[in-house]
Amino acid sequence: MKQSSSNNTNIASSIFYVDVGGCALRVKRIEPSVAVAAESNPMLVFLHEGLGCIELWRDFPETVCVSTGCAGLVYDRKGYGGSDAYKGPWPLDYLHKESQTYLPGLLQACDITKAVLIGHSDGGTIGLMTVAMHGERICGVITEAAHIFVEDITLEGIRRAVKAFESTELKDKLARYHGENTETVFRRWADRWLSPEFYDWNIKDYLPRITCPLLVLQGQDDEYGTAAQVEGIAALVSGPVATKLIADCGHVPHFQAKETVLDEVTRFIKARIL
Repeated sequence: MKQSSSNNTNIASSIFYVDVGGCALRVKRIEPSVAVAAESNPMLVFLHEGLGCIELWRDFPETVCVSTGCAGLVYDRKGYGGSDAYKGPWPLDYLHKESQTYLPGLLQACDITKAVLIGHSDGGTIGLMTVAMHGERICGVITEAAHIFVEDITLEGIRRAVKAFESTELKDKLARYHGENTETVFRRWADRWLSPEFYDWNIKDYLPRITCPLLVLQGQDDEYGTAAQVEGIAALVSGPVATKLIADCGHVPHFQAKETVLDEVTRFIKARIL
């Protein structure tokens, strides 16, 4: 099942479904025009955050694809947006399952052999874990506000999000994208991070396995994490790494500091990947 749509004359896009591990994942492919694209360029794979989906990236993936001349792939993880529902509560290792099964399966199903992963928040963490375990198809990783361990500021931010979900229009806004799964999507994310058994979660043992070029971005005013996340990633990975803390920016740099992020991402891909 496929439908094409594009509001930009420099790109074409299509939405389709891919079966991975018995789950139908909703996928959007972005193709820049021949004038800016090169067939040998890597595929940019965008990994959404803990409450995200394809649409919540807005036009950022298209903008990056045009600026770099690379095709892009954006998808709804299992349980999100238009992908199949996720039954039951999240296991403690839910990020591991995404990195071990669904993302590598998607790359294989779409015949992507040279990918740059661009992940926001949970998506950034999934990107780091995936390249550590299945790096053969990945030539670079870009993270925004990724977590490698739990901080108190993270939990405080999630508790504020729970209050907003219960007392503001946040639930209705999310329902535009997640429909009848909205309550499940939100509670599953919040309950897992706030559970006592998750407090000691971390992915530090995965990071030394990462040898490909890495760009680590985070807002200086991120309400869900401190610079310790960036510093920890940079200290533990084995490959080349560039970092940037973005001033006057919170948890969503690709919206709150879009031009800065676009510049950093474009420069990194052209200098380190192409």
